[in-house]
Amino acid sequence: MRNNLVKRINPAVNNKLLRHVNPAGKKRIIRRTVPARQPNVIVHKQSNGIKFRNSEVANKFNPAMLDLGNLNTPCEEKGAIAAVFDITDFTKFCNQVDAYLEIPRFLNYFLKWFFDCIVQGLTEEDDGEKSTFWADLPMLVKFLGDGLLIVWNTQRVAADQACRLVATLYNICRAYSNDFYPQINTVVNKPPGILRCGIARGRVFSIGNGRDYVGHCINNASRLSHMDGLTFAFPHRGFQVREYLPEKYAKFFVQKYVDIKGVGENEMVWVVREEFERLPEEKKKQYRTVDAAAEMIELQ
Repeated sequence: MRNNLVKRINPAVNNKLLRHVNPAGKKRIIRRTVPARQPNVIVHKQSNGIKFRNSEVANKFNPAMLDLGNLNTPCEEKGAIAAVFDITDFTKFCNQVDAYLEIPRFLNYFLKWFFDCIVQGLTEEDDGEKSTFWADLPMLVKFLGDGLLIVWNTQRVAADQACRLVATLYNICRAYSNDFYPQINTVVNKPPGILRCGIARGRVFSIGNGRDYVGHCINNASRLSHMDGLTFAFPHRGFQVREYLPEKYAKFFVQKYVDIKGVGENEMVWVVREEFERLPEEKKKQYRTVDAAAEMIELQ
């Protein structure tokens, strides 16, 4: 019995048994392998995304959405006056509570008022049935999301008419603050209080047979509509202010030189005198008088 007990607990005997069961004396590890993917084989996974037929994609998303007409039509170059109107703080207005109710109401009133102002400003005579305009209606009006782009063809616009157009657009900006805003403020909650405008003259190129226009003067007008602290500005280039701007309007403006990003350095512009005088001294430093600008050119 003792010998049997010794054999039972003898390690050597047990090792022989282990070697018999697992001759290598190691653990067996079983690995699952994924078969190698054959080249050019696409694996389709189940997706919960939005599904479209390929033909539907072409119909739902294509350049026709831009409504630019036939883009193969050659560009036509035209002389133009571009005006960009910016509804100041329109984004802030859109972020208010229940904005989905206020936005369409404001735009409905504003756009009707704005178009009426353009027509009235261009009207020379109105006998109730027919109207005589002193200048053509705009050839393009485009909603920009927070403002409007207006473009006139200057083929039949004389130098005095260009300055008269400046005065007309200035009147619209003043009328917004003095007339339209007090009224809309009783109908719409927290409407934008200021309408800015930048004007420029130059050449434009038609897109899609006149569906849209591009040109440096449009970019220039946009820059001028965002002059810090000012609501109305236009360049000296293209507008003979001293010769043709009516005296009752000329007194409202002052000539300055300023660097305009994307346009040029020492650009001569006309800004509203009263607004400029209210600017903080730090912002006034951006602008230079005629003498200061001349001295800077001489130093260069």
